[in-house]
Amino acid sequence: MKPFNEFPRKARQKIRFILTDIDDTLTFRGRLPAIAYSAMERLQEAGLKVIPVTGRPAGWCDHFARMWPVDALVGENGAFYFHYDRKHRVMKRRYWRKKNDRTKDTIKLKGLQQKILKEVPGCRISADQTYREADLAIDFCEDVDPLPRSEVEKIVSLFEAAGATAKISSIHVNGWFGTYDKMKMTEVLFKELFIIDIAEAKNQVLFSGDSPNDAPMFNYFPHSVGVANIFNFSDELLCKPAWFTRREGGYGFAEIADILLSR
Repeated sequence: MKPFNEFPRKARQKIRFILTDIDDTLTFRGRLPAIAYSAMERLQEAGLKVIPVTGRPAGWCDHFARMWPVDALVGENGAFYFHYDRKHRVMKRRYWRKKNDRTKDTIKLKGLQQKILKEVPGCRISADQTYREADLAIDFCEDVDPLPRSEVEKIVSLFEAAGATAKISSIHVNGWFGTYDKMKMTEVLFKELFIIDIAEAKNQVLFSGDSPNDAPMFNYFPHSVGVANIFNFSDELLCKPAWFTRREGGYGFAEIADILLSR
């Protein structure tokens, strides 16, 4: 990884899309700092497309799509993308799995939820679970005392033993049934919303993230950036970003915006 202030000017000039995680990438210590929101606004005003790619729930993503300076977003680790057409005041909701499948998945996840809570004392169902449509989020440090890494890995193993996919973010373990992830739904979004084959537009995309569940994005995009807190997960990242910022969370994202807009 190299410091992002060395990102070549020629490469900056090609960037058209900013993909970014939310928790601990746009946020800092659980809050969205004004500097990060302003960075999204400035990027949009400069003509760049801003697209959060997050593990956060559908209910929150509906709000983000409407109220934030973003052009679309991928939520629940790839379960869907939302795009709000501001001109016509219409929300497009595109899901990976059909509604009937999601209903069945919810029933299976409910049963798994009880097993995880029983076998991993100290974890909790995420406070945002009520607003989810496709996955189960287990809180291991957002609103609970941080669990040892061995217990976090145990949560992952319980999901996987039940045939679910599980990913670790900076605050939750998210589990779901289905073959999707952040990267796969991002490909669908680009194809359907922007009529772009993302494989042919890699050099026009920058992705910023901070944790292991961002690894598919770090692996795919040559212009991937970890905000400084990425170093908390150095030993757990299957794929590391190409670049890193000096500052953490939303302040690191603002650093990315400053450098890109200085092109």
